[in-house]
Amino acid sequence: MDKVVKTANKEAAQVLEWAESRNLETCFTRAERLKPCPIGETGACCKVCHMGPCRLVGKNTEEEARGVCGATLPVVAARNLVRMIAAGTACHGDHGRDMAFTLLAVANGDTKDFQIKDVKKLYRVAGYLNIEFEGRPVNDVAKDVAIKLLEDFGRQRGVVNFIKRAPKKTQERWEKWGILPRGIDREIAESLDRTTMGMDADPDSLLTHGLRTALSNGWGGSMISTEITDILFGTPMPIKAEASLGIFKDEEVNLVIHGHEPSLAETIVDVVSEPELVAYAMTKGAKGINLGGMCCTANEVMMRHGIPTAGGFTNQELGIMTGLIDAMVVDVQCIMPALTEISKKFHTKVLTTSEKVRLPGAQHVQFDEHRAKEIAREIVKIAINNFPNRKKEGSHITEKFPVIAGFSQEYIEYMQGGKWRASFRPLNDAIMAGRVRGVVGMAGCDNPRFPATGVHKFLATELIKNDVLVVSTGCSSASCATAGFLTPEMAIENAGPGLREVCEAIGIPPILHLGSCVDNTRILTIATAMAAEGGLSDEIGGMPAVGIAPEFITEKAISIGCYFAASGVPVIFGGESPVGASSEVTRIMTEVWFERFKGALHFEPDPEKILEMAIDYIDKAREALKLKKYEPGRFGTERVLMDMAARREIERAAKPHLGIY
Repeated sequence: MDKVVKTANKEAAQVLEWAESRNLETCFTRAERLKPCPIGETGACCKVCHMGPCRLVGKNTEEEARGVCGATLPVVAARNLVRMIAAGTACHGDHGRDMAFTLLAVANGDTKDFQIKDVKKLYRVAGYLNIEFEGRPVNDVAKDVAIKLLEDFGRQRGVVNFIKRAPKKTQERWEKWGILPRGIDREIAESLDRTTMGMDADPDSLLTHGLRTALSNGWGGSMISTEITDILFGTPMPIKAEASLGIFKDEEVNLVIHGHEPSLAETIVDVVSEPELVAYAMTKGAKGINLGGMCCTANEVMMRHGIPTAGGFTNQELGIMTGLIDAMVVDVQCIMPALTEISKKFHTKVLTTSEKVRLPGAQHVQFDEHRAKEIAREIVKIAINNFPNRKKEGSHITEKFPVIAGFSQEYIEYMQGGKWRASFRPLNDAIMAGRVRGVVGMAGCDNPRFPATGVHKFLATELIKNDVLVVSTGCSSASCATAGFLTPEMAIENAGPGLREVCEAIGIPPILHLGSCVDNTRILTIATAMAAEGGLSDEIGGMPAVGIAPEFITEKAISIGCYFAASGVPVIFGGESPVGASSEVTRIMTEVWFERFKGALHFEPDPEKILEMAIDYIDKAREALKLKKYEPGRFGTERVLMDMAARREIERAAKPHLGIY
């Protein structure tokens, strides 16, 4: 019998094989043992009241299959999806809220351990919010920005502030169909209200409000988080790093930061190399302190500081199984409760830092932004003190892969024309000419029910072969990073000739690392800038662009997919549909949404069909825009994009290029 492939990452597979030979449990073995409920998996189970749970299965039609209250299968499936959207929006909304409160604390002088690192970005955001900034103290501007963004959470009427950043035509579609989001908490609350027993029983009405809730995430909570994180910690620009479970060092204290909120992680980055802490580590027999990241926190500190990543969601238990992690510090989101159980088999200390995430068996060190560095030093010392307890047992990995990370909207504009001529014109021109066929935003988790990271790797390589530029976030970025895909050399070796020429002319990889999962909003603002540049669509909808979540897991991913669909981007999720039991709900999400918003939400378990669907959407968008027909292999012999090079020379003449090439 052939061996089941559980992960496509060879370093992860090596650790997993070692673990299984010792009967150690992981998410992979649990996924193999626990099969999905066939009723709940497709959205045919309703458990929102105590007359149920009602399982709507059997030979009846969708309209005939009814719960005790009379809710039909489409209603039940739609309710289930909307509740997922609400939960995902709440998760990212709280992230954005916490960042806004941190900015307010900095502006008020309540914390001395943070400061505004990107004043230019602060002024840019103030401009979006119609806040005067010229001639005013920086902290006064920051206070006004923080307060105005905090209003987005509790607003009862009007719209969230960043909605006004979307293309006018996109906003008009939202207004026409009644999905302009009022306040983030307002839409989440109404989602829960509408989906209780005895409330909304129209699938289209339910799903329409689901889109409004999702938009409050994409153009609200998540965008707020991204913008404030840039203001406080710096807007990313390309930086070198490494990725793999091999980033841990035998003779140094290994400290891992895991989760999503960057405030504590940034503080640990600040203090970990302090001479006093390094000297203290040496008194314990270590030669230094090695800081690494896991999941989306890894993306945050990688793209600003070059801190290496050990990978995405499915690597967190495997990291502990290397036997080299002295402490794993977690905050919020995507934290496996199993971490504390597996840590008992090794010496690793698991430290929780948020009131929202408590794990039995973990040591809790409450993060307080007013004492950020004090707490960060305490955490580093816990890791140092645990170094002498390290056991020899573990699956040690040595291979690492180079990574170029940190492509913000601002840097992508800059790299196409320099400081004074920054724009998206060169990229738009390359798409119009057919050198770049289209763009795919690839996001979402790596999933132990797949060969984990495998669908990400397959799609990334196949898309760039077809001259499709890939922008990645979250664990999709980690999947590409741990495969060695995030380098400019990847373009030379694997990209189609047109995309390769564009990448060589600019000096970029064919897969651009845009950051963490909340940084999917960078894709929205990039698409908005491309629409404003002209030559393509005058709205986000209709562009030759597709979103893909190859191995999605979370409710956050559903919310993300829905805010992209509402914004005009067709989205394809890898895996079985959580509403697959209802053909009516599926029709609304695909046909009706595409007609109204030019976006759609699909679920497809076959990676080759995902690729085919994505390419088909891109080619049909090109045809509708009357762009030159894409011809494989058409480019590759001529010198291209001299206008970009000329623009870069203008910048170099005035000031040395700040990038890495």
